Amino acid sequence: MSNPTEIHRGDELAIKEESPKVAQPPLFRVILLNDDFTPMDFVVELVQRIFSKSHDQAVKVMLEVHEKGVGTCGIYPHEIAEMKVRQVLNVARENEHPLQSTLEPE
Repeated sequence: MSNPTEIHRGDELAIKEESPKVAQPPLFRVILLNDDFTPMDFVVELVQRIFSKSHDQAVKVMLEVHEKGVGTCGIYPHEIAEMKVRQVLNVARENEHPLQSTLEPE
């Protein structure tokens, strides 16, 4: 429900309806953690599949994971971020890779 605000224009009085402010949901960063066993090609394919990244974007994420130990796949509201982490872990497990994923507040 909106709250009216009085606006004075000379001798006239107008009422302006204000829209309620909608808070943005907190965002979370989905990250992959480096390991010594998961093949780089697998990580690229996984990032493309789960995070809808282009091949070049997925390679960039994979290299970030490889070189820095962690890489960001995307930033999402909490429920979506949790779902993406579960998808990564399930696909890695199904393919017998130890790849890990987690989320952190943005």
